[in-house]
Amino acid sequence: MAVESPLPAGGAVPDEIVRSVLIHASAETVFAVIREPGWFINDGEYRKHTINRSGPLTEVIDPVHGRFQLAIEAHEPPNRIFFRWLGGGLGEISDAPNNTVEFVIDPAGTAMRNLVRLTVRERGFAKLGLEEAVRRRNYEENLRGWEQQLEIARDLAEGER
Repeated sequence: MAVESPLPAGGAVPDEIVRSVLIHASAETVFAVIREPGWFINDGEYRKHTINRSGPLTEVIDPVHGRFQLAIEAHEPPNRIFFRWLGGGLGEISDAPNNTVEFVIDPAGTAMRNLVRLTVRERGFAKLGLEEAVRRRNYEENLRGWEQQLEIARDLAEGER
């Protein structure tokens, strides 16, 4: 069965994706999950990655999806981490347009409830020099992917995986 597109036919591909999830855990616990470069490179099931750091760049090697380059732009425990990233097979991060991915952890309840909101904001689809159809496919795949990845982050932080 075909998956219905979340974008209107013929409409421009938006530049950003924003998704959130509520997590019953402390900000510190959630940050411990999201600070791992590339934790979000999965397909519905969390996998350990090989992580190689070289100066400001980190290479994440996923056994299924291949190699990805990340650069950490901001690291503000326990509330925010901001990456630039370039998907596998597209070259070096310094040579190509790339997306940014920001994770923000905000309190969503009282401290006694240990409830936070994890929000992901991925930007940069408009500047990718790809054909419109390719940008659209990437956007739609990432939109669905962030919904899965936020569920994984919630499950990891709440101790379910």
